[in-house]
Amino acid sequence: MQNIKLYTIIIFSENTVGLLNQIAIIFTRRQLNIETLSVSPSAIDGIHKFTITTFADVNTIDKVVKQIDKRVEILKAYYNTDEDLVHQEIALYKLATDQFLKLKSVEELVRKYDARVLEINETCVVLEKNGHYEETQALFRELSERIGVLQFIRSGRIAITKSKVERLSDMLKAVEERLTRKR
Repeated sequence: MQNIKLYTIIIFSENTVGLLNQIAIIFTRRQLNIETLSVSPSAIDGIHKFTITTFADVNTIDKVVKQIDKRVEILKAYYNTDEDLVHQEIALYKLATDQFLKLKSVEELVRKYDARVLEINETCVVLEKNGHYEETQALFRELSERIGVLQFIRSGRIAITKSKVERLSDMLKAVEERLTRKR
């Protein structure tokens, strides 16, 4: 059996209705679960960026990305490992104010996890933690064990490559150069 690891797939496309469904079907057919998903406009005007994480082996992930890349609406799709990326997630934790204030070391806990207090009122406290999955999960575990968590939510991964420019920029430049030569 091949090595299963977490891959981050980055997809660039125009903002097309139904595209997310088409992408999800590709994962379903390969029996892959989408772990996280984030979609937003990219740095290039008119182009959106999908960031998807999934556990797979390298052969499967390669096939999935090639299949996604073949879609007409897709400008470029590629995959990376964590070593190729700068990535973060955001997590929000809702806690009962009375329980939170009973903690002897509230300030120490917030500093230890580099968290922020977003809201505090008579009924609840909302903390925010930015970081990698392991970091946001560690704070969740500690809060759960010590006082209980009323609500918890984690965003999908957002990521940028460590390379100087996005791969899409390189691809668009090459296409433009080919078109210029043909004229």
